[in-house]
Amino acid sequence: MEKAQIGVIGGSGLYHMESLRNAQSTTVTTPFGDPSDQYVIGQIGEKTVAFLPRHGQGHNLLPTELNFRANIYGFKKLGIEKIISISAVGSLKKEIAPLDIVIPHQFFDRTTKRPQTFFGDGIVAHISFAHPICLDLAAILYNNAKKTDLNVHRGGTYLNMEGPAFSTQSESFAYRQWGMDIIGMTNLYEAKLAREAEICYATIAMVTDYDCWHPQHDKVTVDMIIKNMIKNTANVKIILEKAIPRIPLERHCPCQNALKDAIITDKKYIPKKTREKLNLIIGKYLN
Repeated sequence: MEKAQIGVIGGSGLYHMESLRNAQSTTVTTPFGDPSDQYVIGQIGEKTVAFLPRHGQGHNLLPTELNFRANIYGFKKLGIEKIISISAVGSLKKEIAPLDIVIPHQFFDRTTKRPQTFFGDGIVAHISFAHPICLDLAAILYNNAKKTDLNVHRGGTYLNMEGPAFSTQSESFAYRQWGMDIIGMTNLYEAKLAREAEICYATIAMVTDYDCWHPQHDKVTVDMIIKNMIKNTANVKIILEKAIPRIPLERHCPCQNALKDAIITDKKYIPKKTREKLNLIIGKYLN
C-alpha cells in the first residue's frame, strides 16, 4: 500500500482535489469498518497527500452516519502524521461573515450518538484534549490563508451539533450567549480520534451563512449554503495549494506522543484481540 505524508478531509462541497498529481485511488480496510470512501493519493509540490471526501463522493452520508474511527484509522494506516480537515460552517458572530475562513482552536460538543474513541474492549486510555487542535499545523494554515485575498480569522470555538437539521433559533441565540464562534456537524470527533492516533489535526472552516440567529438568515436553506459553498471550495483549494508544500514533515508538537501517559490499563490485562486491533495505534507502547 502506498504511503502518504499529509491527509486532507474534504467537507461539504470538496469532493475532489484536482491539484493532486499522479492521483490514484486506494481502498483501505480497518478493524472499525469502512471509511467514507476510497482515499485518493497524489502529489502537491514535494508532498504526498491522501485525500478523503468525508461524506463520500456523492455526499451520501449523514454527519451522524460517518465512521470517524475508520476514517482516521485509515489515514494512520497510510502513514499520515498530519491531517487538514475542511468543513462548511455557520457563523455565530457578526464579525465572521459568509465566505470568511476560520482556523478554530477549540471545540464544544453538542452531539449524543457518535462513537468517539478507539479504546474500550479491555483497554482504557485518557488523552489530554484541553487543546484539541495542533497549534503548529493551525499556524501554518493561518499564515498561508492570510497570503490570499480572503478574510481569515485565527482561533475561536467550533460548536459541533448533531444534525442533520440546522439549529432552532433558540439554540442559535443560546450558542451566541455561550461565546461560540462557528457551528458545524463533524469536526470534533475527527480531532479527538486523531489525537488518540497521535496525528496532528487542524481545521479550515469555510463560513457559508450566519446561522438562524441573524435576522436576514433566520431561514437557513441548503440552496443558500450551496451557493456560498461553491465559492468557498475554490478559495480553500487555493489555501491548500499554498500551505501543503510548506508543511514540514518533522514534528515538535505534543501530538506525536499523545498516548505516552494516557494508557491506564495494565499491559498484562489487555485482551489479545484488542491488542491486535489497536496495534497500529498503541503497539509502540506495548511491545
